[in-house]
Formats: sequence, structure tokens, C-alpha cells
Amino acid sequence: MILRKIHSGFTMIELIMVIVIVGILSAVAIPKLAMNRDDAIITTAKTTVSSIRSALATEKQKRVLSGDFQSIYSLSKVTGYNKDIFDGFDKDTDNSVLEYPLISCKDGNAVGCWRQTSLGTKTNAISQYLYVMPNNKNSIAYFELKNNKFNCKTTTDKYCQELTNRIR
Repeated sequence: MILRKIHSGFTMIELIMVIVIVGILSAVAIPKLAMNRDDAIITTAKTTVSSIRSALATEKQKRVLSGDFQSIYSLSKVTGYNKDIFDGFDKDTDNSVLEYPLISCKDGNAVGCWRQTSLGTKTNAISQYLYVMPNNKNSIAYFELKNNKFNCKTTTDKYCQELTNRIR
């Protein structure tokens, strides 16, 4: 009986073809994944806006029921970079706006994050917030807390309109 060794494997051409196909697929898929990531970050920001508005309505009702008719003037204890944001109504961190407060932008170049630009007071009940869109640090949505409402600072702010689903 004669034993033969059978050699099997892939040829160099087959391996190169597989590498080329994987390269083409990744060249198509990676940009799509990056777009999906930005879309997910924007969706998270939209959810945050909705949550803030809901929390404001609830807090306003609680205050009215207790006889306090004063406007809510702040949603954070402090302003600045890399600080808790949406951590308490009128600087009261025991009464949080969001169940899990966010961290504001780590610096002026950060994208996909929230920042409070001015802190209201009891006499001047207007606080301003901005959201830096994930694709460009110059694409900013401006919000304002005024009269117990969290709305776009101007009606022409297209980024703010995008986050509040009011695109015309």
C-alpha cells in the first residue's frame, strides 16, 4: 500500500482576493458606521431635551401645589467645563433634573456635549445652555431656560430646531 501526502491550502491569488474584498467592504462600511455614531449622539441629545422638559413640567407642578409660584432659574449648580450639568433645580442638587446628571464639555474643543453658558438668579430667571453638535465644534444649538420652559434661544437656530424636532 502506497501512502500519498495530500497538500491542500489556499493559493496566494485566493488570499489576495480575500484581502481585496475585505478592504472594499471596510471602505464602504466604516463611513456608514461613523454616520450612525453621530446620529446616535444626536438622538441622545434629543432625548436629553425631552427629559429636561418633562422634569421642568413636573417640578413646576410640584412647586405650584406647594404654593411656590417663583420661576425656576437654573438647572445646574455651577457653570464651566467638565462639571456636572442638569444636576439640580435652582442649584439644589438634592432635587436633580435628570436622574443621572451629565458632565459638561471637557473643554472648548469638545463636541457632542452640553454646556451651561450663564447661570440665572432669582431676580433674573434666565439661564443659557448650549449643545455642541457631534460633527463640528462650530455647530451649536442654543437653549434658554426662561419662564419655566427649556426652548431654543431663537426660532432661527437650525441646530436647536433639529434637537427639538421642529425642522421646517
